[in-house]
Amino acid sequence: MGRARSDAGAVSPVTAAAPVRRLTVLYDARCPLCTHLRHWLGRQRQLVPLDLVPAGSVEARQRFPELDPASTYEEITVVGDLGQVYRGTSAWIVCLWALAKYRSKAHWLTTPAGAPFARGTVLAAARYRAATAPRCGPAQACPVPPAARWAPR
Repeated sequence: MGRARSDAGAVSPVTAAAPVRRLTVLYDARCPLCTHLRHWLGRQRQLVPLDLVPAGSVEARQRFPELDPASTYEEITVVGDLGQVYRGTSAWIVCLWALAKYRSKAHWLTTPAGAPFARGTVLAAARYRAATAPRCGPAQACPVPPAARWAPR
């Protein structure tokens, strides 16, 4: 697998040497907010296919044995088909970049004007998750939210 990168050193999927053709999103299936966002991503038109895989699952461990499963529970982790690893803010930006409707927004979020907004949004979501989102259970995934209730605006 390729080099793991922090938010500050993430490789842009747009400027990487070879194009990204597929991304794997590792999300915490025990977290209601994470599960909601996973289903939202799945309903969007994708320019780059997203494989949505529960963090720490058998599938995640088999596909990415070099990743620490505990770290993938702490923050969203996205792995590109060439081994690129994105975490935190960079992971959310690359997810948006993969979506038809949000690609231009993703580009803006990487600019000096957009970067503080991206970081603040991810930090606010992390605080919300930590403060209010009950875990569904140690070995139990959260139920799938009803589509009508969670429809994006």
